[in-house]
Amino acid sequence: MEIYNGYERLPRNYTLMDDEYEFTMANGYLKSGKKDEEAVFDVFFRKVPNNGGYAIMAGLDKVIPFIENFKFGEQELDYFRRKGYDEDFINYLKKFKFTGDIYAVPDGTPVFPNEPIVTVKAPLIEAQIVETALLSIVNGAMEHATGARRIIEATPKNVGVMEFGARRADGCEAAIDASIYGIMAGCVGTSNIIAANMLNMKAMGTQAHSWIESYETELESFIEYAKTYPNNCILLVDTIDTLRSGIPNAIKTFKYMKENGLDTNHIGIRIDSGDLAYLSKEARRMLDEAGFPQAKICLSNGLTAETIETLIAQGAKFDSLGVGDNISKPEGRMGCVYKEVAWRKEKGVWVPKIKLSNDTIKIVNPDYKKLYRAYDKKTGYALADVLARHNEKVNERELTIVSVTDFLKSTTIDNFDLVELQKPIFINGELVYKDPSILEKKDYCNKEMDTLYPEVKRTVMPHEYYVDGTENYVNFKKDMIEEAKKLVKRNEPNRKVL
Repeated sequence: MEIYNGYERLPRNYTLMDDEYEFTMANGYLKSGKKDEEAVFDVFFRKVPNNGGYAIMAGLDKVIPFIENFKFGEQELDYFRRKGYDEDFINYLKKFKFTGDIYAVPDGTPVFPNEPIVTVKAPLIEAQIVETALLSIVNGAMEHATGARRIIEATPKNVGVMEFGARRADGCEAAIDASIYGIMAGCVGTSNIIAANMLNMKAMGTQAHSWIESYETELESFIEYAKTYPNNCILLVDTIDTLRSGIPNAIKTFKYMKENGLDTNHIGIRIDSGDLAYLSKEARRMLDEAGFPQAKICLSNGLTAETIETLIAQGAKFDSLGVGDNISKPEGRMGCVYKEVAWRKEKGVWVPKIKLSNDTIKIVNPDYKKLYRAYDKKTGYALADVLARHNEKVNERELTIVSVTDFLKSTTIDNFDLVELQKPIFINGELVYKDPSILEKKDYCNKEMDTLYPEVKRTVMPHEYYVDGTENYVNFKKDMIEEAKKLVKRNEPNRKVL
């Protein structure tokens, strides 16, 4: 299990973190003799939150210990006894160990709708039991990581984004996740001490309005703070009046530091309310005119990707951002689902499965599949993600790809590198994947985001990235849909026409 500076990533046993119907189905599989039948389930999402162009894969650091430690102790078994499950099922759970395979796209990878980001291939009963917690882990992790990356992409590369959202999160574990996945997605650090300690980093922070309010005057609070923290003197200037009180008192404090031999190379202000564009420009002018061009400006206050882009367009002056709500509790949800796409009886032939819908976007991509990303050899940009049947040989020199949701859209690509996106995580129940550190994932995320066309990363009305299939795969999917429709028609009861 991955240990974060002495902290376990999963602080409790999540074996019972499951919807009841997972166990009623599991018990039914056992009683009906289906225990050894195998199934393939895909985890995917249908829409990017906030109408964005991409999402960021996250959560493997928690999925791995969840699967490794999945076992039923007496406390868990007592639940099933109290609820009237019979001893055959309880004895099965007592010996339970996940024995299947899990493949997943690595954390930090930009991912897109309707492609398998996690694939579970296991005995049907095992695949069913792990569903709920796996979805909960991945959904939450991806919401934090995706929200953070939207902020990063909207922010100039020379400006650091600090994650400040612990107090806005839905509970302590969500706060830790927001900090860790925020850093993984590109934040320079976090105010959350426990998360910083887990990553062997120093937490970041300035001061709150209560510090200023606890002194007789704003100037006195600033000077006392400067004497205590001369090497990180960032003063919060909007408690009383930013331009008429806060910044003038900050300048007086910096002059005090200079006159008393205190280091003024690490000074600055934070503005947390008001018109941030106007106030930051005025602050920069006042600080420069006072002889403190080295003073940094940090902006905070409910920042979103959209407001950051507006600040830039209006010429706001800032050196760092503190972002809370829209990383720890971003708007929109991932909506990852877990759908069966193939089945086989014991060691027989795989039978592809499909779920139909009147809504085209909700028709599941069937079968045990592989997922590839095609990169342009000339530019390095990602051209498309490509689905293929598991044993299909894909042409890596010239490839015609077809939309998996609109079969009339196709294109042919050449001069590309084809990379399989999913990596084996567990094989036959054994961990075979070395999970990188969060900081390694951060570097990887930055690198992979650089392969996306800027139009895909746009905050407003981004270009739709292609998630396509090989001609062979799309023709196979079309045939499955037609066969399913014919079956429905054959089974449809006769209707009288009135």
